Amino acid sequence: MSRRDVLRVGGALAGGAAVKLLPSVAFSPPAPGAPDQTKTVQGTFPPSISDWYYLPVEVPKGVNQIDVVYSYDKPTVPSGTRGNACDIGMFGPEGHDLGNQRGFRGWSGGFRDRFSISASEATPGYVPGPIKPGTWHVILGPYTVAPQGMNYHVDITLHFGPEGAPFVPHPAPTTAPAKQRGKAWYRGDCHLHTVHSDGKRTPDELVADARAAGLDFIVSTDHNTLSSQLQWGDHATDDLLILNGEEVTTRSGHWPAIGLPAGTWIDWRYRAADRNDYKKFVDQVHKAGGLVTAAHPFANCFGCTFEFAYELSDLVEVWNGPWTDEDQQSVNHWDGLLRSGQFIPAVGDSDAHNPDQTVALPHTVVLADSLAQKDLLAGMKAGRSWLAESSAVTLSFAASSGGRSAGIGDRLPADIGVPVTVEVEVGGVPGTSVVILDQLGVEHTETVPSSGTAKVGWTTDARYSRWVRAEVRRASGSPKTTVANAMVAMTNPIFIGKP
Repeated sequence: MSRRDVLRVGGALAGGAAVKLLPSVAFSPPAPGAPDQTKTVQGTFPPSISDWYYLPVEVPKGVNQIDVVYSYDKPTVPSGTRGNACDIGMFGPEGHDLGNQRGFRGWSGGFRDRFSISASEATPGYVPGPIKPGTWHVILGPYTVAPQGMNYHVDITLHFGPEGAPFVPHPAPTTAPAKQRGKAWYRGDCHLHTVHSDGKRTPDELVADARAAGLDFIVSTDHNTLSSQLQWGDHATDDLLILNGEEVTTRSGHWPAIGLPAGTWIDWRYRAADRNDYKKFVDQVHKAGGLVTAAHPFANCFGCTFEFAYELSDLVEVWNGPWTDEDQQSVNHWDGLLRSGQFIPAVGDSDAHNPDQTVALPHTVVLADSLAQKDLLAGMKAGRSWLAESSAVTLSFAASSGGRSAGIGDRLPADIGVPVTVEVEVGGVPGTSVVILDQLGVEHTETVPSSGTAKVGWTTDARYSRWVRAEVRRASGSPKTTVANAMVAMTNPIFIGKP
């Protein structure tokens, strides 16, 4: 699968206010000796339809497991025409109204063709728990529909009998003592996937790869579900802090909510035009203590490009995976926001889904008072961070004037007419150039020697530079990309002058 395909298959998503119900399916109590019942629903979605359809399933007493299997046809379409793709999930009898976490029981987007839910366990992406009698709803999300329409087929099987032992959540611990260094720079990848959405890594495999990459923390951001948040304690180590998140995946773009309390679900059934709905869930994230990230803003696939209001975001993911022209567009747009006076700190994440996608390429290096969630989030929100292609890259960036100094994300209260000295020190970056920029663009460039280490300086004045930032570029490309002038590291700005 291409990276674009991986982004798309996580779900697509979101919808209008109208609730579209399909004909309901009713089950009766089981006959003696017949512990299972299966019902089939078939139909056709025309090309012009709503984003979401709900299939009511009347579940009687005595059910201990629900199985759902679905399929749809994929007719040949002309080049440039979108074919059929349909997502699936489940809500319980507590309801499926917008934001109803009590009713949410799971989501797998277009990644799986079946799932099971019982009191003891559930397919990854789904939430174990009692099978209460009442009206459940299978949610179908026709993502794209071919001109011929989409013929769908859903089989629902109920299993009767006593329930198994209840599932006991085991969220990740809130500390990683082996990596605790007090106030320090901490490396983290804040956009990652597992088998709980459309990733092919198990949680254990993701932890192993994050540790091997030299990370101090990760954020689990499976698409549109909370199921992995309930299980990270089974896979945690004392040298990697695991934070909870969710990649809220809508048809108007993706926005990872990071730093959530374990067991928090954020709804995704709206578009950018539904601004009040979007703001409602941004507010929910903030109230829970988390941050909102505008993910891969220029990803060129349907539903992936970020169309929401940037001013509601806490972070902008300007670098997503191996460097591409889409990342350059994101940096250009972010730089434009910065020039206009709108500072939203930049972050870089791998968005790794599969074993061939490198965890920590790139990642964000955060200055935090400790390796604790609230301190890491505070450092990112303040912009005290820089981005790197790997843990082999080191960087420091500071500005000084009149006996005062400031670092990344801070302000240097320099007086006009007093020189401002900017200094960048890098390591582990052979074959690169260091670039210093301000609101006018590139101001100074120096080639890094073959040793891969360099100290680069430049002088300006508060009259001419409102802020400065640094980039490290490699003309020949970077790991897993041949794009020229690829990013190797970049910083958030240091602001210059009185506010």
